[in-house]
Amino acid sequence: MARKNKSRGGHNPNRPRLWGKHAVAAALDNPERRVLKAWATRDAAGFMQFPPGLPLVIAEAPDLGRMVPADAPHQGVVIEVEPLEDLWLGDVLAEAPERAVLLVLDQVTDPHNVGAILRSAAAFGAIGIVTQDRHSPPESGALAKAASGALERMPWVRVVNLARALEEIAEAGFWRIGLAGEAKDDLKTALGPPRVALVLGAEGPGMRSNTREHCDALARLPIGGGMESLNVSNAAAVALYAASIA
Repeated sequence: MARKNKSRGGHNPNRPRLWGKHAVAAALDNPERRVLKAWATRDAAGFMQFPPGLPLVIAEAPDLGRMVPADAPHQGVVIEVEPLEDLWLGDVLAEAPERAVLLVLDQVTDPHNVGAILRSAAAFGAIGIVTQDRHSPPESGALAKAASGALERMPWVRVVNLARALEEIAEAGFWRIGLAGEAKDDLKTALGPPRVALVLGAEGPGMRSNTREHCDALARLPIGGGMESLNVSNAAAVALYAASIA
């Protein structure tokens, strides 16, 4: 799937640094990812398949530790990359199979949560995730590490207007289900159509009212009385599993 150079790829002056074996290996395997430079311990350099011509600096583990956030598990390897180019929502929808699940995140901003959601989306066969450009985290080492390689494989569409995107998703034949703890129906009841868009809001405030209005149904996860709610990344994983077996 071709990525379009729109805003994230062409105008982001920051070059993310990714770390950890899975995140780095996935970036190296992604033909659409431009890797600029690598740093690695001698041991890590021995098993990481760095392409010929990539500038590589052999470094000690403490030196790598100073290149990443405190206590980040770099596992002996760090790379500097160009951000991936943007995807168009229309392209993702046009390539959707007859039976498909799409994730829509309404102002979920924590990079660890978004990374974990990318990982679950890849694990359960979602066709992509959609976020609002101004209210979602940029690519980063923390997000890529949480995604464990899924950042390079899962289509991630950033849009300006989420409500308009939800309208476009509906026009493509997707049944839009917003997850809300106070909903009357559980997710199993709301599922049914072969194309489903699962819409999740940020922890605490949940979905905004305009986002709710652009959902075809609201549904809740059948959580026991001992817990009021789940972390948004856990909720996404449960919802994706339910949709995958429906």
